[in-house]
Amino acid sequence: MDESYCSDIQLAARFSVHRTTPWRWAKSDPTFPKPVVLTPGCTRWKLSDIETWEAGKASAK
Repeated sequence: MDESYCSDIQLAARFSVHRTTPWRWAKSDPTFPKPVVLTPGCTRWKLSDIETWEAGKASAK
């Protein structure tokens, strides 16, 4: 199966935050998925990792 990737702009829209917030989460929250460098200048997050992280946050409530 092909993997889908999200940019910082897409994650910002998904979580209703500023586009720098996913970068801050990646640095400060050890549970937040780390971004993947696809090519120089193109860094994305795996959608499956984001969905797993969301599920973990939802079940922790």
